[in-house]
Amino acid sequence: MRLEGKSTIITGAAHGIGRAIAERFAEEGARVLIADIDDAGGQKAASDIAAKGGVCSFLHCDVSSPAQASHAVGHAIKSFGRIDILCNNAAYIAREWNNSASATDEEWENCLRISLMGAQHFTRLVLWFMIERKIGSIINISSVQGLVAGRDSAAYTTIKHALIGLTRSVACDFGAHNIRCNAICPGAIHTRISPAPGSELHQRQISKTFLGRVGEPVEVANAALFLASDEASYVTGAVLAVDGGWTAM
Repeated sequence: MRLEGKSTIITGAAHGIGRAIAERFAEEGARVLIADIDDAGGQKAASDIAAKGGVCSFLHCDVSSPAQASHAVGHAIKSFGRIDILCNNAAYIAREWNNSASATDEEWENCLRISLMGAQHFTRLVLWFMIERKIGSIINISSVQGLVAGRDSAAYTTIKHALIGLTRSVACDFGAHNIRCNAICPGAIHTRISPAPGSELHQRQISKTFLGRVGEPVEVANAALFLASDEASYVTGAVLAVDGGWTAM
């Protein structure tokens, strides 16, 4: 029960990595609020976690909206009385990958509003409650493309780099308040939007790892659990790649 008594908000947790983080946090005793735009997925995730004995609820939230982010944080405070952990996982992924010459303004704006400003909205809001209690852990889910370039993904790569800048800035500015901020950079992870096994893209992802496979969402969730827990009490401003060796190649 490494997170027993702690309260957390996880954005974009209806599916995939976010859901796996919500499941692991709840398994370790945290009270979890899932904030997502996918009502059906979010409600099912919360219900499944509760059925296993976890404390989890869902709230519809478009993270790009400051008003909805404020409502979500207020809901968490009203429900839990405190916020110990924030995990900014929500992100925008375009249906088609584009380089700088072909990416539309809409793609850039969606990446900025959802992936970066969504994280900033929630971070700004929870900081005041964390400052008051002199403790807190913020975890931003970036990507290997926050560390290295990726083919035909100019907007996504740029914003994932920016999330690391936000992470380090928050760690620098609020460490004196005992608030930690770290980033996780997942590599190729098996989710519902992954390329089909055996496809060219799937084989290319595997070829970029030392371990010869893609990762599972729970493997990212375990890294998030460490950063959220008191075991990481002296870890802040860190960027942890969970990528099978992709960025060490």
